[in-house]
Amino acid sequence: PAGSRPSPPQFLRRQQVLRLYRSILRAVRQVPAEADRRYLKDWAREEFRRNKDATEEDAIRMMITQGNMQLQELQRTLKLAKS
Repeated sequence: PAGSRPSPPQFLRRQQVLRLYRSILRAVRQVPAEADRRYLKDWAREEFRRNKDATEEDAIRMMITQGNMQLQELQRTLKLAKS
């Protein structure tokens, strides 16, 4: 329904998703090659957009877990590239 407010668990989940999205974009900014940066940013944006209407709690939890794993992998790769 238009104008309906999300329930507290939905609100917290949304905060969690936004935090993950911002963290991914922050990590992507550290990628040295601009083409790679653009690719990763577009990929992240598309991935989040594609799943924005997901309502199944278990599926959302799984996507957040996957997103966090991908973020950690990116951070690990960036750290290795710097050393």
